[in-house]
Amino acid sequence: MQLRDISFSTPQENIAFDEVLLRMAEKHEAGEYLRFWESSKVFIVLGRIGREQADVNPVHVQKDNIPVLRRSSGGGTVVQGPGCLNYSLVLLKQKYPELNDLRRSYEWISVKVIEALAAAGVEAYFRPTSDLAIGSGEKKFSGNAQRRGKNYILHHGTILYKFDLSLISRYLNMPEDIPEYRKHRPHTDFVTNIPIDPCVFKAHLAQGFSASALQAPSPQELSLLKNS
Repeated sequence: MQLRDISFSTPQENIAFDEVLLRMAEKHEAGEYLRFWESSKVFIVLGRIGREQADVNPVHVQKDNIPVLRRSSGGGTVVQGPGCLNYSLVLLKQKYPELNDLRRSYEWISVKVIEALAAAGVEAYFRPTSDLAIGSGEKKFSGNAQRRGKNYILHHGTILYKFDLSLISRYLNMPEDIPEYRKHRPHTDFVTNIPIDPCVFKAHLAQGFSASALQAPSPQELSLLKNS
C-alpha cells in the first residue's frame, strides 16, 4: 500500500486528490493507497446526494465567504478546516472480503482506526452506520464515507482533534437523517475533539494497513489532479 501525506493549498484540490487516487487504482492499476491531509482553510463539503439548502446555513456561509463543495462519496455534510485530520483509503475489494458488504466494511475499517487510536492513547468505539465516538456521553469525533468503484473502494474519514467546534453550529443546520445514538442532541452537545497527537496516530494507522514509506505524489497523479 502506498502512503501519501499531502495537503494541498485549496479545498478543491484536497477533495479532488482523493478521487485521483481512486482513479489511479481503477484505471491505471496503481494499487492501494493510504492518504492523510488537513485543510488550512475552512470549507464545507456535501455528500454525493446532500442538499445544500437543507444542510447549510446560507446567512453565515455567505457572510464569511465559506466555500461549499461536493464530494463523490456518500455521507453527510461536514465542515473542514485546521484541526480536522482526514484519512483516505483506497482498498481492493477482492483482497478483503469484508469490503463487499457496505455496513460490514465500515465496521471493519473502523476497527483498524480504533486500534491506531488506542495505540496513540485514545479509547474510542464504533457507532453505526459510520461514526466513531468517545466517552460515556457518546460524543462523535469522526465521520466516514465511501465511494465504491468496480474493483476498489474509496473510504475517507475525519478525526477532530483541535477543530473550532463552534463553526459546525454556525454553518450547518441539524441534519434530517441522524443516528439513533445522537438522541437529537445539537452539534454543541454531540461533537467533540479528542486529545491526540496526529503524527502518532498517522504512524499507527499506516502500520495497521502496512502502508509503505511516504511517497510524494507522482507526476501522473498531479496531472490528473490538474485536469480534474
